[in-house]
Amino acid sequence: MVRVSRRQILQSSLGAAALVISPRLSLAETAEGILELTAGPSRQALYGEAISDLWTYNGNAPGPEIRVRRGERVRVRLRNELEELTSIHWHGIRIDNAMDGVSGLTQDAVPPGGTFDYDFTVPDAGTYWYHAHNRSWNQVARGLYGPLIVEEDEPVFDREADLTLVLDDWRLNHDAVLDTKSFGALMDWSHGGRLGNWLTVNGASRPAFGLEAGKAHRLRLINAANARILAIDPNRFGARVIAYGGRALAAPERVAYAPLLIGPAQRVDLLVIPEAGQDFAIDEVFGGEAFPMADFVISGPGSEAVAEISLPQIALPEPLLEGAKTVRLHMTGGAMGGNFEIVYKGKRLSGQEFRDTGQVWAFNGIANLAEAPLLLARRGETVVIETVNDTAFPHAMHVHGHHFRILDRSGSSADDGNPWRDTFLVGPGQTTRIVFVADNPGKWLLHCHMLEHAAAGMNTWFQVS
Repeated sequence: MVRVSRRQILQSSLGAAALVISPRLSLAETAEGILELTAGPSRQALYGEAISDLWTYNGNAPGPEIRVRRGERVRVRLRNELEELTSIHWHGIRIDNAMDGVSGLTQDAVPPGGTFDYDFTVPDAGTYWYHAHNRSWNQVARGLYGPLIVEEDEPVFDREADLTLVLDDWRLNHDAVLDTKSFGALMDWSHGGRLGNWLTVNGASRPAFGLEAGKAHRLRLINAANARILAIDPNRFGARVIAYGGRALAAPERVAYAPLLIGPAQRVDLLVIPEAGQDFAIDEVFGGEAFPMADFVISGPGSEAVAEISLPQIALPEPLLEGAKTVRLHMTGGAMGGNFEIVYKGKRLSGQEFRDTGQVWAFNGIANLAEAPLLLARRGETVVIETVNDTAFPHAMHVHGHHFRILDRSGSSADDGNPWRDTFLVGPGQTTRIVFVADNPGKWLLHCHMLEHAAAGMNTWFQVS
C-alpha cells in the first residue's frame, strides 16, 4: 500500500524523468470544420503505475491543446459522454456572452449524450485555457481541462521553443489513485478548498523538457488546480516574466519579490534563455521547501546574443476613474469566519441548514447567484469593484468576459507593472480594488476560482447592457 504525503511530491520520480515535450494533440476535425472535444471517463496513471479513474477531454488530462492565431474563428463541438450535465468555459477570452459556457447563466448545461457547438473569435494573443463549468469542483478535479493558446500575428518564438506547462495537484488515496470519495467534503468547502498531495505537469510526474542553449524559449505556466496557490521563484533559473494571465508586458521583467504566487486559473509566461550545461528545475517553493515540478535539460554549445524579445500589446480601452461606477463586494463566511449571516435562495440559513445546503460563503451576505445582479453597467462605462476579504482564507477572484487592472491592494507594495488580468488573488483581511471598462454586453459571472468556495456560495454576476 502506498502512502502519499506532500513531502513525497515529485521526489520519488527524481531519477525516472523522461524527456518529453508539451502535448500538442490534434483535435478530430469534422466535415464541417468543427473541432471535437469529447468529455468522458478515462483511465490514466498519476503516480507510478497506479491507474486512476478520471474524466477527461478526448481521453487525456490535460485535454488537447487548442492552438490558433489571433483573430481566428474557433468552432468546437462538445460531446458529453459523462453521466451528468457539463459545459465548457473558455477562461480569459473576451468572448461573446452566449459562448462563455456558464451553465445556468449563459447556456443550458449539455445533458449526457448531448452536444453543444461553441463558435467564437479569439481577439487577443496569449495563454488561456478551457475547463468544465458545471459542478466545476467535481469535474475539473477529475481532469476536465486543457490549454488554449492564441499565437501572435507573426511568430515571436520558434514553435519548438514555445512550451505549455499545465500544472495541477491531485488528491491521491493510500492506493495512489485519485481519491473520489472525498469529493464534496464540507471540510474542503469551508476551508481552503480541495488541496491535493501530488503535483503533475501536463499530466506527468516531474517530466523533463529539452531546451537549446542560447535560444529564447517561452514557458507558458497554467495553474489548473482546484484551490492550490502555487509559488515559484523565476530568479532561481534566470527567467523573466513576459505575460500575466495571457496579457503581454511591455518588456520582459525580472521578479523583484519572491515567491511569485500563481493562483488557481492564473497563468504566467516566462522568458528563458538557458546557458550551455546549466540544467535546471522549476520548483514549487510554498512554505520555504523546494519541490521540483519539472526538469529542463540544456543541450548545445549556445550561440550569439539573442535579440530582445518584444510581444505585441493588447489594445483595450483605458478606464476613466472620474464618474466610474463603484460597487463593494464583501466576502464573508467559511471556517474561522466569526459571526456571519447567509441568505440562500431568499432564505436566511441557520444551524444544520449550512451543512444541508453546503452554502458557507457569501458575497454581500448572499450565497450563489442572487436574483439581482451585483451591478448593472452601461456599455462603455468604467466599473470599480472593491473586494473586501473578511474571511480567514485567500481567494482567487475571476471576472468573466473582461480584463481589468488592479487599482490598489491594502498591505501590499509588490509591483508587477499592473498588467491587464482576468483573475486576482486577495488575501485574508485584504481589500483589493479593480477597474475595467464594461464593454462586453451580457450577463457575466464573478466568482472565486477556488472551486469549492464557488460551489459553497462565492458566485455572483453583473450585467452589461
